[in-house]
Amino acid sequence: MSRRTAVGREARGASVLRLAMPHGAGWAKAVAAGSLSALCAVALLAASGYLITRAAEHPPILYLTLVMVGVRAFALGRAVLRYVDRLAGHDASFRQLAVVRTEMYRRLASVAPAGLGRTGRGDLMTRLVTDTDRLQDLPIRVVGPLVSAVVAAVLSVVAVALVSVPAALVLVLALAVAALVGSVATTAIAERSERETAADRGRVADLVLDTVRTLDVFAAYGTLQGRLAHIARLDAGVTRAVRRRGAVESLVGALVGLVGGGAVIGVLAVAAPAVVSGALRGPLWALAVFVPLALFEVVGSVPLAVLTFRRVRAAADRVEEIVPTEVPAGIVAEPDEDADPAALVVDGPVTVAVRDLTVRWPGADRPAVDGVSFDLHPGEVVVLAGPSGAGKSTLVDALVRFVDHRGSYTLDGVEARTMHPDAVRARIGLIEQDPFVFDQSVRQNLLFARDTATDAELLAVLDRVGLGDWVGRRGGLDAPVGERGALVSGGQAHRLALARALLHAFPVLVLDEPTADVDPDLGAAVLRDLVTTARAAGRTVVIVSHVPVAPDLVDRTLRMRDGRLLAG
Repeated sequence: MSRRTAVGREARGASVLRLAMPHGAGWAKAVAAGSLSALCAVALLAASGYLITRAAEHPPILYLTLVMVGVRAFALGRAVLRYVDRLAGHDASFRQLAVVRTEMYRRLASVAPAGLGRTGRGDLMTRLVTDTDRLQDLPIRVVGPLVSAVVAAVLSVVAVALVSVPAALVLVLALAVAALVGSVATTAIAERSERETAADRGRVADLVLDTVRTLDVFAAYGTLQGRLAHIARLDAGVTRAVRRRGAVESLVGALVGLVGGGAVIGVLAVAAPAVVSGALRGPLWALAVFVPLALFEVVGSVPLAVLTFRRVRAAADRVEEIVPTEVPAGIVAEPDEDADPAALVVDGPVTVAVRDLTVRWPGADRPAVDGVSFDLHPGEVVVLAGPSGAGKSTLVDALVRFVDHRGSYTLDGVEARTMHPDAVRARIGLIEQDPFVFDQSVRQNLLFARDTATDAELLAVLDRVGLGDWVGRRGGLDAPVGERGALVSGGQAHRLALARALLHAFPVLVLDEPTADVDPDLGAAVLRDLVTTARAAGRTVVIVSHVPVAPDLVDRTLRMRDGRLLAG
């Protein structure tokens, strides 16, 4: 891996990591409580060792009273402060997670749909749910334990140094070895595994979602078992990676414990001569020996915190890929402010003029649309034809301002680039190849376009698109349509989408492959109904299609190939 690539990877998820870190009094209280709890744990064991050793010397009870009170205080303090740490830390983390989710969806809304690139739906959900949830580990299992361990380690070394400087040096050496063995060596093993696991988890989610949505197709062609076997193999790979990660974490714990035991032996060895010579009292020697025992219990969380940070950073990288801080060049960012309501009101037809329009997708070597020019006059029906990959859908994305463009694109003489995207979309209505149908009633699917419409208006627009009798047979406007329109056919979904568009009164309608999911003969009839209804309503219609359209339905045909309009 080149240095430039590594630096880019480090920086890619930095904004998400910063966003995931809580701040304020609640988080400060959690960090303070965690550090004090760790100190109490070390002090408890050290004080206990001192008390036992000192009691063996049979001093007057008065000399032991203060230490006994300290042992009780440290024991109670450890439990109470640990509870406060968990309570305050999780509260701050969960509150910050809500901020993270809000920001993620704000960024997502600013780049969707064109800015999502080729991210599949299942992978998108994995990134927005699983990977975003993992960000809460940053304060709870990374930053908090690291701060507590550092504070406890520094103060413990100082305390041991007050008793025996050689013992303190042994403790520092042991801490360095634990950090080297537990963090550097094991993270080199775990980093690649975590990145691959996160990506594989997203692919599994994509395949599962795609399989569920097209289960009937796989079953009909006898490929379902092969598909399920492929998913099972990928899932088994994820499971093996998770097991390897667990093995690495166990190995880290064992190594840190081993180093801690070595620290105890080392402190015993270097301080023993001072005890023999009388320069160091036995109880203080016991205190110095017991400190590493407790300290390495606290420090043992450091390598695990580093490993957790690798997972969190991998999750942050994946989230940052789909919701970057800066909108990629070529993608139209949705403004934070709403459009002027007056700009959303369109009274009458709209004339569209496109001159030398060029669109280049982020990272692409060449434009997807290159130097396209045409006009759309009110009331005409135009077919945008061409083979798959000709640039038709990209041109449509530019017309509805999902992607940015070079050149000129005006609506009634006003440059679209200067308009709010919602104002452009109030004039250009897109009925997609796979129109979205909400898992609600027919009424709710129509009210989405105009929530003030009456039932009479809804029934009238359904009659205009040829769904009046169908809705009547289904029981009226309250008839369900199923999840993603499972209870309606492809043609009915397009008619329902057209009804929504007519309710919204778009001056220009773009029908993107309206017969793609419909039987050819039925598709021709559906398209004729759609165009006739839209033309009767005075709409300009653009039909995007790679299959022929009946000549009597259209006024002009624009043909595209390799991103350009063909002459004639």
